[in-house]
Amino acid sequence: MTSKILVLLHSLFKILNPSYSIQNKSQKEAEIIQKKVFNQLIISAKNTKFGKDHKFNKIKTYQDFKKRVDIRDYEQKKVYIDRIKKGEKDVLWKGKPLYFAKTSGTTSGSKYIPLSKESLKNQINSATYLLVRYLKNKKSLKSIMGKVMFISGSPNLNEKNNIKIGRLSGIVNYHEPSFLKFKKLPSDKINKIEDWEKKIEAIADETIGKDLRIIGGIPPWIQMYFDILIQKTGKKIKDIFPNLTLLCHGGVNFEPYRENLIDSIGKEIDTIETFPASEGFFAYQDQLYSDDLLLQINSGIFYEFIDVKDLNKDNSKRVTVGNVELDKNYALIISSNAGLWSYLIGDTVKFTSLNPLKIKVTGRTKQFISAFGEHVIVEEVDSSLKKAIQKFNEIKIVEYTVGPKILNQKGKSHHQWLIEFKNKPKNLSSFENEIDNNLQELNTYYRDLRQDKVLSSLKIKELKRKSFINFMKSIGKLGGQNKVPRLSNDDKLINQLLKFKF
Repeated sequence: MTSKILVLLHSLFKILNPSYSIQNKSQKEAEIIQKKVFNQLIISAKNTKFGKDHKFNKIKTYQDFKKRVDIRDYEQKKVYIDRIKKGEKDVLWKGKPLYFAKTSGTTSGSKYIPLSKESLKNQINSATYLLVRYLKNKKSLKSIMGKVMFISGSPNLNEKNNIKIGRLSGIVNYHEPSFLKFKKLPSDKINKIEDWEKKIEAIADETIGKDLRIIGGIPPWIQMYFDILIQKTGKKIKDIFPNLTLLCHGGVNFEPYRENLIDSIGKEIDTIETFPASEGFFAYQDQLYSDDLLLQINSGIFYEFIDVKDLNKDNSKRVTVGNVELDKNYALIISSNAGLWSYLIGDTVKFTSLNPLKIKVTGRTKQFISAFGEHVIVEEVDSSLKKAIQKFNEIKIVEYTVGPKILNQKGKSHHQWLIEFKNKPKNLSSFENEIDNNLQELNTYYRDLRQDKVLSSLKIKELKRKSFINFMKSIGKLGGQNKVPRLSNDDKLINQLLKFKF
């Protein structure tokens, strides 16, 4: 009976959401679908300010588009965003956006990412797709028979010139599928608490005793929630929520947090990775047995890619989904039905499959270490650490970050790892050497620098418990969508965090 219901639900969803039917296509088929998306975007925006400035009416092909529209990051697009904030309409997309998703910026301060009616629909539908797919794969409705909770930013909204402004995770709260609304936790009252520590404490109090079956959020904040629950009850999560079946996560690589989270739960449960951002919901894990992510090729987003090595070069080669290659590290560029045109979102990806198109998120364009020419990326440090932990299985890690330690004498400079341990290594030096060797295997530039004795072996400095939480609190970025940078190319972040060292 359950299987019949799931098949019916899946079929109905496909009928109501035509884009959902376009999944698992070959690279060639995906290119055709993306061409249609591209044409629809150009036609829809040709009478906008941006469309007129870049003569969209003369764009007939992707090659025309590349000639007229350069790659832009937020700072380069800000002049158009500012016009929208002042109340202008038809600037980047037709009409005015429904919302601005406010995110933490770097050089420009806060970023205001427009969300149109169309782009918001894509965000909600993609999130619903993954849940429907999961239920169908499991052949069970068990996960949605109880409560569902997403640990998100505050849904409190401001307004300027008739455009509501808030955090994406908070905005999504107002547009959740109707079948989840009566199952949702936390309550609106608690979700609106601005102080993150008080909010997590209140969420813990409210959820104890509830039949919680699905939890979603960013891994470090889920872990914070689990720690509070365990402290309050003295129980593992499986004993607090015996029917918990699914953990949905995104925002950061799950692997550094996996062991600690599963240990807190006390049993293995299903986990699904997602790749959402204020700029769009790009991909999600569609199979439990595989941790790569299915690219959403028909969700109002046109994708371009640039080899990370060529990102800052003149006339760098931009390619579409039809010309990407496996295992090459690409900077992700999007044009969307929210009016983001050849927009460099800051994430990097690798294709793990071309039939269908599947990716893994490898890091951030602005998060790397190349102080000595090594260009170490997030994927490499995460993988090096994961492999080392598998060898020293007593070790559990709460959080970590890495930066360069530059010293004047040759062979003294090194990478400095700041780690908050839940379970410490018995032999720190052996653990350091293992990570260092793993990193040398993954990055030939780093290996050459080590062998030529330009760099010494990496050094780990232990931080006391809650150091990263206290640091994020000190800079006003505790909770929500905020994450600790995994890598820095200078020692600024390292020096700030060392204030919390034992």
